[in-house]
Amino acid sequence: DNAQCGDCCSNLSCTCGLIDTDWLSERRNAISSILAGSLFAVGWWIAIDVGAVDSGKFNKAYWTCGVFGTLGLMMVNAVSNSQLRGDAYVPGALGTAGTRIWMVIGFLCSFGALIGASFILFGEYVYQKKHPSYPGTGFFMQNLLIFMATIIFKFGRAEDAY
Repeated sequence: DNAQCGDCCSNLSCTCGLIDTDWLSERRNAISSILAGSLFAVGWWIAIDVGAVDSGKFNKAYWTCGVFGTLGLMMVNAVSNSQLRGDAYVPGALGTAGTRIWMVIGFLCSFGALIGASFILFGEYVYQKKHPSYPGTGFFMQNLLIFMATIIFKFGRAEDAY
């Protein structure tokens, strides 16, 4: 029994009859894509709101975390699971190893953005008791939502051979 990426939720079942699992499994890709896209959009909406409401009350470098989180989302989801496993032909000098390195760099960007946003919230606003703390909370929420979107979009979809 060799589990593949994203198979952790494939075998969930509801015997109570309230949820039609066939309907959900048929629409798994659409549901996860819509959910990930919505989380991503809400994250950037929060950051834009922070910029509009408290534009002069925070360091402009705080935007960098969201940019790196977005870059990580694109890097992680640019690689298919079959390329990671080595099942697909990957042209280039590095092949599957290059694909895996690309994926690690993408996750490092995502985790780094989340850690940076955590430092902004706790190091600059909670510890120093700055008020209003909305910029710190907003940038943390932005990066948390982008990270959640990255994970859902990568592992929530099923790669079917068409």
